[in-house]
Amino acid sequence: MRYDLKGLYVITDKRLINRQDFIKTVGKSLKGGAKILQLREKDTDYDEIVYIGKQLLRLTTKYNVPLIINDFPEISLEIGAQGVHLGESDTSVTDARKLLGDKAIIGVSCYGIIERGIEALNRGADYLAFGTPYQTPTKPGRKPTPFTVLKEARRKFNNIPLFAIGGITGENISDVLSTGVDGVAVITSVFGATDTEGATRLLAEYFE
Repeated sequence: MRYDLKGLYVITDKRLINRQDFIKTVGKSLKGGAKILQLREKDTDYDEIVYIGKQLLRLTTKYNVPLIINDFPEISLEIGAQGVHLGESDTSVTDARKLLGDKAIIGVSCYGIIERGIEALNRGADYLAFGTPYQTPTKPGRKPTPFTVLKEARRKFNNIPLFAIGGITGENISDVLSTGVDGVAVITSVFGATDTEGATRLLAEYFE
């Protein structure tokens, strides 16, 4: 199945989501209109990520939303997720593609580096994420990426989905979308909110 890679991309963070309510809370984000879900588990046991991933996959299948696993293509393969998202120190796009096959979705974090996007595309990435346009608690200390970089990325990569990530809220999402990106990826704005579904819906409405 082919997925339309654009719109609101939500990323989990176990520091923001009570483990006992993890699946229920993520489900609220999907009900609110999230179009892509990434399971991002830092410093979590491999088997636990697999266990959570299998539960989430049943949920994302219900909502027809792709499940992307952060960092671990082998977990994506094991549970049958739709793809993987790779950072600077993760498995290469080439190796992930060999493992997951042509149908898998492979995304790459480019930070504020256009050249990284070029390399990722040459190796077969399906989408690129550029960040951070604003300060974010997820990446403390990182210098914000100027909007000029997002606009340059849009001009250079006009045939591939682009996402902006980092500090994006209902108050600044319009400014971010004005750069021409296809979607925004958020963590705190959804999973740090008291009303997960409502917070998701607020952001998702910008893509309707």
